[in-house]
Amino acid sequence: MTPISLGIVGASGYSGELLVRLLLRHPGAKVAAVTSRSLAGTPLEQAMPELRGAAQGLVFTKSEPAELAARDDVSVWFLALPHGVAAEYARAFLSAGRRVIDLSADFRLSDPARYQEYYAHAHPAPELLAEAVYALPELQLSEDWKSKKLLACPGCYPTSILTPLVPLLRAKILTGSNIVINSLSGVSGAGKQAKEFYSFCERAESSVAYGLPKHRHLAEIEEQLGAAAGHPVIVQFTPHLIPQRRGIISTIVAPSGGKTLEELYAVWKQAYAGRPFVSLLPSGTCPDSAHTVGTNRVDFSAVLDSRTGNFVITSAEDNLMKGASGQAVQIFNLLHGLPETAGLL
Repeated sequence: MTPISLGIVGASGYSGELLVRLLLRHPGAKVAAVTSRSLAGTPLEQAMPELRGAAQGLVFTKSEPAELAARDDVSVWFLALPHGVAAEYARAFLSAGRRVIDLSADFRLSDPARYQEYYAHAHPAPELLAEAVYALPELQLSEDWKSKKLLACPGCYPTSILTPLVPLLRAKILTGSNIVINSLSGVSGAGKQAKEFYSFCERAESSVAYGLPKHRHLAEIEEQLGAAAGHPVIVQFTPHLIPQRRGIISTIVAPSGGKTLEELYAVWKQAYAGRPFVSLLPSGTCPDSAHTVGTNRVDFSAVLDSRTGNFVITSAEDNLMKGASGQAVQIFNLLHGLPETAGLL
């Protein structure tokens, strides 16, 4: 099989760098372009010394949408860019007939008004929203999404939350009422930015909640949970920043409504049978972020608290792998009929 030619825009950020590393070793991919406005003209192996001898002579190019869209040696573009910026590139690439896998938040929401509410500016390309599909691979109901040209890669927090919850809402194990979610993320979730708040001395020995009461990912979480439940779902979501580089842990408390733990696990087992990147742990065995960092896996389990009548669900993932770049590669694989695990194991 001829390798699929691709490019990575924003290849110098945490997600972009990881995409480069994953796709350079991918048996079905050929990295034809890596872009960075700050590193244009710099050899890839100079910027990422760990790739010495494996960088295939790649050099960072400028990130100009029109110039990149005109390249005929790239069929798929990965966008590892901030929200509000990615849409400009998506518009140019789609007009040129290219496929786009977007790691930003620009196409995760279907409603431009909700995007403006949570991201504090008008949606930069509302005319493209109807063309986009929210692509959490394990939760797609049909093959239709694989025909799309614009794929929105889910956010890191939402992936850790939606993967355990969506099947339970679809199966009516949960009603969607009174769900409380607390999530903890490593510092790399904030992206590569030189701010005092994210420096080692500030974050070491520090754990803090942030983004209250409406973190940006809440809009994405509630939209997808509502779609699964068939009615609007409102949750209490509190993210925390913790002193580790990578990893996300989410704890979800939801009323059982008289449903049993056996019923809950039966739904999960049916929904995720044969899915290589979902690991169901026995009740009472809590996921540990140390066991998922570096993998494209999300681990989760549940207990039933007889005192409160609540299910307590915990999940763990790597925010840069299953929460971003690894999941983007997984989407790429499924779109092109490649083994789902290609480049990820």
